[in-house]
Order: sequence, then C-alpha cells, then structure tokens
Amino acid sequence: MITEAVVFIRDEVRNYLRQVNAALNANDVLLGNIASLENQTNLSDKVIITLVNIEEESALKNSKSWSKNPLTGGIETRFPPVYLNLYLLFTATLPESLGETDTHYQRALNRIAAIVELFQSKKVFTHQNSPAFDPSGLQERLLNEIHLVPELYTLTFEQINHLWGSLGGKQSPFVMYKIRVVKIQSPIYAEVPPIESVDFEGNDWNNHSN
Repeated sequence: MITEAVVFIRDEVRNYLRQVNAALNANDVLLGNIASLENQTNLSDKVIITLVNIEEESALKNSKSWSKNPLTGGIETRFPPVYLNLYLLFTATLPESLGETDTHYQRALNRIAAIVELFQSKKVFTHQNSPAFDPSGLQERLLNEIHLVPELYTLTFEQINHLWGSLGGKQSPFVMYKIRVVKIQSPIYAEVPPIESVDFEGNDWNNHSN
C-alpha cells in the first residue's frame, strides 16, 4: 500500500500542476531520492517527491484480529493491520544552468504554492474522488482501500538544517506533508473452527453446580 499511496499522490500533484500551468508535462513531477540530486541531472527543474519517514499510527493499533466469514460461517483470524503515516517531502528543484536564476526560482516557488493549493482544496484523497488517477501497474485489491488525508507538517529551523544535512544536498524550495493513513495488512488469513463444546477439567462440575 505504500507504493500505491505514494504513486497516487504523485499523480494527483502531476494533474493539478498541469491544470494550473505550473508544470508542462508528467515528467515534471517525479518520485525520487532528493539526496541524489547532484548526481542525477534528470532531477533538476522538477518537483521531486521523497519519502523521508514512516510512522505507525498508534491510535489505531488496538483493532480486532478476527472476523466471521459470511459464506462458511467460520471465524477467520489474521493479525490486525498496521496503519502508517507517510512523511513526503516535495522539493521544487532548480535547473543546473545558472542563467535566469530569478525566473527559475519563481517557478519553483509557484510549484510549491500549487502543491499547497491542491492539498488545501482537497482534504481527502480516495480512488473514487480522483477520476484522473491511472491505477495501471498497481494492485487492484488495494485501490478501494486508499483513503489518504494530507496534513501540512511544519519543521523548525533546527529540523530543516538536520533534514537537509542528512540528505546531503543543497536546500531548494520545499514543503512537507504528513499523509495519513496508509493501511498495511497481509492478505493471508487462517480459518478457526467454531467452538462446539467446553471441556472442564475434573469431574466435579455437576457436583459444584448443584
């Protein structure tokens, strides 16, 4: 589901940036490691979406591990799903060329502003409310479970310095969002036979019950 969620967000950002003329084509918005910017020229003058952290949603940990199969009547058990929050860094990179730096920087800022506009105007992302999303190559069983809630995540100056220092690159215009909640659950389950009788140890039950 992590891949499905991140690709979903990428496609939504692509579509919106093209609608508002902040991007000319789909390749202007890419998934990639922003730390590789200096070594990969194809990441320049783009919007790069980087997954920088994964966090478990602790409030949803205590869910039941069983359900009743409506067809067989049996009880199916599986480990409860893990709910994750994804921290996505959206970076508007600058071109390698040093010419027209003012224009290029303005374009980068416009792209960041457009991303904020998108998430401000659309609070929840699902497969049903995103008709432009192309699910080709993704797992169909996961598409209907997509329910993503973006939340602007504000970093302190100390956190910003640590973030870009760990990424090993020069800082570019960026914004970070916490994407809640991604559900992870194995499709494998086991069927537990129903309990038909209770066997109490010892032979004194009837005596105690009288």
